[in-house]
Amino acid sequence: MTRSVLVIDDDPLIRRLIAATLQDVGGFAVHEAEDGEAGLAAAAELTPAVVLVDFEMPGISGVETCRRLRAAGSTATVVMLTGSADSDTEVQARAAGVDRFLTKPFSPLEVLRLVDRVGRQ
Repeated sequence: MTRSVLVIDDDPLIRRLIAATLQDVGGFAVHEAEDGEAGLAAAAELTPAVVLVDFEMPGISGVETCRRLRAAGSTATVVMLTGSADSDTEVQARAAGVDRFLTKPFSPLEVLRLVDRVGRQ
């Protein structure tokens, strides 16, 4: 069975980097969304095992996107992509239901290892 991953990030280069790594190297089924609203719609339709969501996005933030995912009953492992790993960010994100953090800049190998590890849990 192919594991499904949803990448929600407003930066198309980040989305493509993650998608290419996870699809080509990891064999994951990867879906992309350019903002929180599109990500919530995709998550409802796809029920991914792992969701990678950017902290800062136009429209609804990554934290609010996660809060709404959890309110909708999502059991996906949520990984927050963030440029700042300060304690306020982490507290807000954990309260919204984020499971793990990945600080930018990150390497494709870091993404692959993390998603592979959490996708098996």
